[in-house]
Amino acid sequence: MTADQRTTLNQAGRDYRRIESALDWMCVNYQSQPRLSDVADKAGLSEFHFQRLFHRWVGLSPKKFIQYLTLRRAKQCLSKSQTVLDATYESGLSSPGRLHDLFVNMESVTPGEFKSHGRGMQIVYGVHDTPYSKWVVAKNERGVCGLRFVSEAGIDQALVELEAGFENAQWTEDEAVAGQLTEQIFGASSHTAPITALVRGTAFELKVWEALLTIPTGAVTTYADVARRIGHPKSARAVGNAIGKNPLAYLIPCHRVIQRSGVLGGYRWGTPRKLGMLTRELTVGFDNL
Repeated sequence: MTADQRTTLNQAGRDYRRIESALDWMCVNYQSQPRLSDVADKAGLSEFHFQRLFHRWVGLSPKKFIQYLTLRRAKQCLSKSQTVLDATYESGLSSPGRLHDLFVNMESVTPGEFKSHGRGMQIVYGVHDTPYSKWVVAKNERGVCGLRFVSEAGIDQALVELEAGFENAQWTEDEAVAGQLTEQIFGASSHTAPITALVRGTAFELKVWEALLTIPTGAVTTYADVARRIGHPKSARAVGNAIGKNPLAYLIPCHRVIQRSGVLGGYRWGTPRKLGMLTRELTVGFDNL
């Protein structure tokens, strides 16, 4: 990664943190139809700078974002997404999943690696900025085995979660590897190199995560629909549990699953982050569905 690319990525991470509190506040107070001055004041910015920063990061104005929060757009996207997903799902499970222009091949750990909690594996890890705040990254010679956004609990807790299931592996810190992988996922280089995802989970969880890889950018689906697509139509709650255990934030796009009513539902790394990612994706991708 070049110095310019690193600067751009770090700035994107700072932009997200700058408006995250504003997004959270808008989610709580949108029904009162707050003015631009109200939200800018909460962000500690002038109206001009807040409007500019907000539009650059989210892709629409604060006023339109407030309108979006009525859930009408989410419901429209949910309805429109179904025909797209019906067409892509059949081929999606037998071919690499597509996320943006990023191809993801998902592999499971071996039974021996599963049972021994990673004994004999060599894993490198690091912390890096993303457009959605910092995350921790882990990979070995076979693929990416952990991606966790840093929550309010802090980096140490994110690292504890990252090591879960691989406690007996040999862990080595490498910030350069973390930066390269982050750039591959979020930067311009995502147009070329495929990524192998190495995951540890039950057969049911693997099936759910595999299904999530078929949800294209700009589309959303429901827990019940994922359950139907994997052949377990009465297991929406179990699907939700599997989604909550997603080991690869953003790469396996669990943020694209919402409730049938259009309500976003929960997110392992915070609803404001889920809302931010979906708003950015739906604004860009809705008209292309």
